[in-house]
Amino acid sequence: MGLILYKWLLPAFFAFHPFYVSVTEIEHVKAKNEVQVSCRIFADDLENVLKKESKLPLDIIHPANKVQMDSLIAGYINKHLFLNVDGKAIKLTYLGYKIEEEAAWCFLVAPDVTPFKQVKVKDDILYSEHPNQINMIHVIRDGVRKSNKLDNPKAAISVSF
Repeated sequence: MGLILYKWLLPAFFAFHPFYVSVTEIEHVKAKNEVQVSCRIFADDLENVLKKESKLPLDIIHPANKVQMDSLIAGYINKHLFLNVDGKAIKLTYLGYKIEEEAAWCFLVAPDVTPFKQVKVKDDILYSEHPNQINMIHVIRDGVRKSNKLDNPKAAISVSF
């Protein structure tokens, strides 16, 4: 009986206590000598923060103005995601986004980055929106993946290879 009650309560618990997670993957692509970054952010959360910051009515899934939406997303990510490779800050260039199910996948690149020994990541995406925000960080170099979890307010990690 207790197990049945537990299974019944679990979905109700998550309905009243949503979770907030983004995933950022940072990969060094040796053949191109660049760092490629993808951020998976719940589309509704990203849309809400962009609405608050821009004070504009927005629809991230069906934007009235795609160029404007890209500009808002690029500005937001560039204020909340920073990479430092072997002691040097690198500039990320926003490439665009796509919607897949409930998520917005945002893509960035940093050219001319040689294989690194250490990456420092600062990621406080959506921290202002959700006190319980979790940002998962995956750093990949030469096929080796190292993962970390940032719980708001912790926003920085260092990864060594």
